[in-house]
Amino acid sequence: MVTDRPAPVETAALAAEVEGLLEPAEADGVFRDTRECGGALLLAALLLISPPTPRPKTDVR
Repeated sequence: MVTDRPAPVETAALAAEVEGLLEPAEADGVFRDTRECGGALLLAALLLISPPTPRPKTDVR
């Protein structure tokens, strides 16, 4: 009975490629912590709902 068996080099290369696809390396960049994002969102919300700055009263004569 004849069976097709890949060479060990091909198997190792394929295993390394599959392993790389399953566990990709993290991309270089800036990653934020969830607490930082929550704090920034809360600050932005407070700024948006705060009352506007009062205008100086004009003196009409």
